[in-house]
Amino acid sequence: MGETHTEVYQATSSFLFPAISIRLSMAESEFTPAVAVHYGIPSTASILAFDSIQRLLAVATLDGRIKVVGGDNVEGFLMSPKTSPFKNLQFFQNQGFLVSVSNENEIQVWDLEKRSIACSIQWESNITAFSVIYGTNYMYAGDEYGFLSVLKYDVEQRNILQLPYHMPPNLFAEGAGITVPDHQSIVGVLPQPFSCGNRVLIAYGNGLIILWDVTEDKAIHVKGNKDLEQKESVVINFSNNKKHVNKNASDEEETEKEISSLCWVSADGSFLAVGYVDGDILLWDLSVSDNGKSQRTQKLHIEFVKIQLSSGDRRLPVIVLHWSSNKTQSGNAGQLFVYGGEDIGSEEVLTILDLDWSSGLAKLKCIDRVDLRLHGSFADLFVTTNSYEEDDKSSSTTSLLILTNPGQLHFSEYASLSTMKSDKGKNHMIDSFEYRSVIPTVDPYMTIGKLYTIGVDREILEAVSLTKDQPNNSVAGGSSMWHLTGASMHQNRTAENKLIERVYIGGYEDGSVRIWDATLPVLSLFSVFGQEVTSVPIEGSSTSVSALNLCIPTLTFAVGNECGLIFLYSLGLNSSRKKIAVHTESKHYVHHCQPEERNNCSIIYSILKSPVRALQFTESGAKLLAGFECGKVMVLDTGSPSVLLITDSLSGSSPIVSLAVKTYFDTQKTTEDSSDHASGNESAKEIAFVCTRNARLILMDTSSGNILSSHQKENLVAINLHLLGVQPTVSHDANQSRIAQIGNVTPDSLILLCCEEVVFLYTLKSLLQGDDVSMRELKLEKPCSWTTVFKKGVDKYELVFLYQTGEIEMRTLPEFEKSRCTSLMSTLRWNFKNNMDRSMSASDKGLISMVNGNEFALLSLSTSENELRIPESLPCLHDKVLATTKTIPKKHKSAISGFVNNIIKKGLKGSKSSGNIDYNEARGVLAEHLERIFSRFPFSDSYDLDETELGIDDIDIDIDEPVLINPKVNYEAKETETDRQKLFEGGSSDDKPRMRTREEIIAKYRKPGDAASAASQAKDKLLERQEKLERLSRRTEELQSGAENFASMAHELAKTMEKRKWWNL
Repeated sequence: MGETHTEVYQATSSFLFPAISIRLSMAESEFTPAVAVHYGIPSTASILAFDSIQRLLAVATLDGRIKVVGGDNVEGFLMSPKTSPFKNLQFFQNQGFLVSVSNENEIQVWDLEKRSIACSIQWESNITAFSVIYGTNYMYAGDEYGFLSVLKYDVEQRNILQLPYHMPPNLFAEGAGITVPDHQSIVGVLPQPFSCGNRVLIAYGNGLIILWDVTEDKAIHVKGNKDLEQKESVVINFSNNKKHVNKNASDEEETEKEISSLCWVSADGSFLAVGYVDGDILLWDLSVSDNGKSQRTQKLHIEFVKIQLSSGDRRLPVIVLHWSSNKTQSGNAGQLFVYGGEDIGSEEVLTILDLDWSSGLAKLKCIDRVDLRLHGSFADLFVTTNSYEEDDKSSSTTSLLILTNPGQLHFSEYASLSTMKSDKGKNHMIDSFEYRSVIPTVDPYMTIGKLYTIGVDREILEAVSLTKDQPNNSVAGGSSMWHLTGASMHQNRTAENKLIERVYIGGYEDGSVRIWDATLPVLSLFSVFGQEVTSVPIEGSSTSVSALNLCIPTLTFAVGNECGLIFLYSLGLNSSRKKIAVHTESKHYVHHCQPEERNNCSIIYSILKSPVRALQFTESGAKLLAGFECGKVMVLDTGSPSVLLITDSLSGSSPIVSLAVKTYFDTQKTTEDSSDHASGNESAKEIAFVCTRNARLILMDTSSGNILSSHQKENLVAINLHLLGVQPTVSHDANQSRIAQIGNVTPDSLILLCCEEVVFLYTLKSLLQGDDVSMRELKLEKPCSWTTVFKKGVDKYELVFLYQTGEIEMRTLPEFEKSRCTSLMSTLRWNFKNNMDRSMSASDKGLISMVNGNEFALLSLSTSENELRIPESLPCLHDKVLATTKTIPKKHKSAISGFVNNIIKKGLKGSKSSGNIDYNEARGVLAEHLERIFSRFPFSDSYDLDETELGIDDIDIDIDEPVLINPKVNYEAKETETDRQKLFEGGSSDDKPRMRTREEIIAKYRKPGDAASAASQAKDKLLERQEKLERLSRRTEELQSGAENFASMAHELAKTMEKRKWWNL
């Protein structure tokens, strides 16, 4: 049976982390535990990506992790085998895949369904620009040498393919008729919107911008520093919200401007915003092709407008540009979101410019400017526009997701600037909602956390459940119109779980306590306690929680705080209380709650003014033991608000760090008492095991307070203690006076005392006899911070160490043999922090909860148990129903309607002219279109939307542009007269010449004038024919040379591919 469990969990682990081998053999020293649950945005978060159809948010970090956030408390955790930062992250929209680029130039495609890396490829050069063509799995990659490559992710083969369409900078230069400096990197690649992948914009670091048509292999626009030297331009400077318009402002000598960011500022890609390192922003007009401009048009046309956010000489580079279009102004108005461009040393803000150029770019108006203060240092920004009613432009809103350090995510809806225009010259804090994870750890600050296995019927806890009132976790207090809804947890999975198997309880700095249902890998908030005691007139009721304990049989949990207060709460049916019994050192009274107040607190103890450090119920729940910072132990009666006993400081002023209680039954006395009809409880004896910080172990009778034994370890710092196999039966032995107080205990009762540098294993019998010699002792190689014990079988245990170095080590008990090891860094990319042990807890089957900064995680260390039933209980991060449906829900229509309409408008082969085409059909048509485009080498093949193939007879040798020849041609008769026919003046390809009539010859060659004039014209014709033949000869040589160049390039590419290893393909 054990082997079966191992095989099942191995499949589970492979599902969660196929890219990381999970080693199950206990003989091996290293393994990777499964991250069963992860919540929170890591503090190293740096990049955002958003799937507008699936409504999923992805956050990449600087240490190789990716968080995927959806609705219904769903958060996915992905981790790269390498700790390299990500510099690019994008979704394959509505396809269930993410693509990332690391600083080591490794391109990774992530499968969201399997939560793993589908494939990866190591790029040989430094990738400086990367972009995904919307709605497809095709990608552009630009590198430091100016090369533009096209990649495709093959879903069926699960690999990344580099397609033949590969453009070196010299080909761009030849096609655009310009000169590109050597080793000039590409800093931006943007597919032009609504071009169906036909056009792409390439930006070089030196300021050169090329809009390239991949179907015609030619430049549509070429913009650069030379264009900035034109005599007429418009400069708009906004300093202190004042608008200045200056003409002829570019007479000054312009230096080379380096591009730092860019974005489209129109839906059709006719206007482009470019940010520069010197702090300038230029809006370029790309609506008129360079080839289609006449000299008169060039003089009248304003190609760009310069925007300056500050008038200072030293400004920050424009790091980020994003655009949100105003649909009511035909795309020529909207908001430009800018990070950067301010004076160096100024306050860090996000600038929003409300722009309008509906009357022409030369008459650009900046209606207003708003500077938003940030909640921390800026990391990334994502802007999306949402329309909630089909064709209803008035209901569209702009949604902002702003990522700041450390790991703070804020959401806001931005419909208008009008609410912020009243305070001129001031920086505004926009109304936003901070993303709050399912389990808050920072705001409010979590001070302690405990994981318990309870196995209670769900209906029993309905009385304290807050499920109906629970807010949406995606954006706390967020909008009802926009929120993350992807990867929803199926309700039937929750309905199938009638038992609450586990709960996680967190105590906070504000005195509150929260309880989550941890039965499934998607946790849900169950109840919140603590607010009800604020009405009780007692000092310290809202101070930080310092200790927690849950009694499972009675469903009562105790909370201790830094002021020495202890609260008892009741869960389950009939747990609501109308009054609270308050027991202080000087008085006892009852506090009556208001009828409308929700209260589950039954008793409040305020006896000692010392922080509570440990709480432990007895097995029956009738008593509660409390250990304090002052070293005292208090025993409380939970049935009535009374204090049974308070000890003196057990070890000087050393605080109590751990408590344990075990009940023993005297079988002989039970038999005697039963004959006298005595209560069986009178024969029960309870031993309290108390551990102090200075490593003193004390055994105490909870009824009388008598010290049964005390053992001190000098110069050591204790962490905690554990009881193992304590299931003894007691019988009297008159020869042993010390043990006679509680009876004789079997030798298999073991006590484990864990210190920072040493671990001791005792038998209970030896401790009661006063023997300080431990059964076994283990000296640790490095300081330990936290320990736990979990069962591996009926009589087998495993001891887990968390060292202060962040390493995790497991050893068998009682042998102390090392079995496995791992680390927080390799498992979660966490560094060890002080007091991390306060929030750590474990179940008896190897499930460990821990907190680090904004993050909460559940690790599964067991290789034979699958408590969370993974993978069947995991929600899928990709909604296949939404991805394959032909009827798109209304809330998603705005994200895809433009995409589908564009496919129809372009009339690509396979699309339906009637417009009756769904998203998946449109995506298939576009994929087929792009496959034909990128499956050829540049300039090697002509491409036409109607698939018209050109033959050699179709070449017009009078055109100065490069001639494109298709080697796979079908020589078809053309209706129009070809150049060959013109050249040979009506001659056919037949071998036998046709005899012309006298009339045909006269009609063809008879010209007005004398014979000398006719001879001169004939001579000119011969010379013209000779020039055409020479031009054709030169073209043929150029084409032959080009073919040789492409053949050489293909040969080099083949050599490069041969050198690559199979795992790099």
